[in-house]
Amino acid sequence: MNFKSLFQFLTELNRNNSKEWMDGNRKWYKEVRDDYIEWLNELDVALGAVDNEYYSTPGKKGINRINNNLMFHPNKPIYKDHFGAGLDKAPNTADFYIEIGLGKSMLAGGFWRPDPKTLRSIREAIDYDGEEFKKILNKKSFKDTFGELVVDETLKNAPKGFSKDHPHVELLRHKTFAVMHPLSQKEILEDDFKEKILSVYMEMLPFRRYLNNAVTV
Repeated sequence: MNFKSLFQFLTELNRNNSKEWMDGNRKWYKEVRDDYIEWLNELDVALGAVDNEYYSTPGKKGINRINNNLMFHPNKPIYKDHFGAGLDKAPNTADFYIEIGLGKSMLAGGFWRPDPKTLRSIREAIDYDGEEFKKILNKKSFKDTFGELVVDETLKNAPKGFSKDHPHVELLRHKTFAVMHPLSQKEILEDDFKEKILSVYMEMLPFRRYLNNAVTV
């Protein structure tokens, strides 16, 4: 994957964020996008080799649209400043997310503001065996890789049906259960970038499996 070309394309797109510019550079966009999809295909195979429960997700299935959804975000530019994709994308589970862009790049996973039923299932799992979840979150290598849960909206009080004195009330108040590992352009351009992704994926795996078990069992 020629990530230098990807960053160059995104830089020019960011400077000329318009349909007219994109139409005039459609060939360049398709070259970068196809290269990214092929790289995702290779990563899909590599992830399947280290995780026997991995859900194969070809690049074309995993890649996200580069267009912003202006219906919900009318003030955003027409096009994003990154290429994003979700892998290990089994239905109704937390996928493994990759974002490579100008403003930020990351590896992430979990559930971002899940629907009420999914959120309730996660909270019930924490109510049942939250100590296991805390062991995952507090493992030194996990904290070194991801820090804390992604900071997002939280309830001021315990959610309905749970005591304010619950031993895991701080976790239960979360509306998002996700972690993120930032990436620098330098890391992305290194020869061992794929190995870096595999390492982060494996470190995140117990976290994602806990959540997936919560919503599927």
